[in-house]
Amino acid sequence: MIVGQHLLIECRGQHSKLQSDDLNTLMNDAANAGRANVLASHFHEFGGHGGITGVLLLAESHITVHTWPEIHYAAFDIFMCGHSQAEKAAIVIANLFPEDDVCIKSIDRGLSVGENSGYTLLVPSGKLAQSENRESAAFI
Repeated sequence: MIVGQHLLIECRGQHSKLQSDDLNTLMNDAANAGRANVLASHFHEFGGHGGITGVLLLAESHITVHTWPEIHYAAFDIFMCGHSQAEKAAIVIANLFPEDDVCIKSIDRGLSVGENSGYTLLVPSGKLAQSENRESAAFI
């Protein structure tokens, strides 16, 4: 039985340069778009290159971010269950900087042994590739 959807959002570009307040706003906007309820948030800024780790604790699970501005990379993680809509939340994050490279990977969570264990890779252009096993996953 599927209990939730887990999206991994990889961003190369301007997402990595966002400050804590901007990331908090973006992630709250994403949670609202996905019809999730924010319970708490916390962000930590690292010294040196200024990377940030942040989390929104949701009644439906979580949204997290880790940034590496020195290599122009940001990784977002959205896990939502119930009637929330993780893909709508991911679109808010991806569309902030439409010219940047963004890859969204989707995994259904809560599969029982013997059920389809494949996962889906989503890209902003709407093309998607589905795999029955991890070895044959590919982008279209």
